[in-house]
Amino acid sequence: MRKPSAIAGSAAFLILVPGVVAGLIPWFLTDGYGRPLSSPAMVTAGSILILAGLVVLLHSFARFALEGAGTPAPIAPTERLVVGGAYRYVRNPMYVAVLSIIFGQALLFADWSLVVYAGVVAVTVFTFVKLYEEPTLARRYGNEYEAYRRAVPGWLPRLTPWKST
Repeated sequence: MRKPSAIAGSAAFLILVPGVVAGLIPWFLTDGYGRPLSSPAMVTAGSILILAGLVVLLHSFARFALEGAGTPAPIAPTERLVVGGAYRYVRNPMYVAVLSIIFGQALLFADWSLVVYAGVVAVTVFTFVKLYEEPTLARRYGNEYEAYRRAVPGWLPRLTPWKST
């Protein structure tokens, strides 16, 4: 896949999937973000989680297009295994980022429905990763993915970046 088409595909997937999961659905659950903000401490913590999640999410999508020459979408996978940037710390930075954004919104609006929704998203994503994504990556990238999977945790980031050999 050429880089321009990988960039366009990644941008479309970003809008369609994380945009809906971390943006549109929480917007509906909070009545269009029409609820009052929570306490100043929760607003600060929520804002930090949202901002950090957005930064990691955008960075991770860029890695797919630029490093992997593909998209995160299963229908247009990367030509190379993406292991740089945030992927040196955690195997699933996009999923972690999306959950950070949803939890940040839950804190921002003190909204338990978003906490429950984040739990549903977490279980769904974990199941998808275990049943589809990891076996698919193992078949596609073989020993390279297995070495990466052994070295980099799936959900809780490493403190130091992994260096591929």
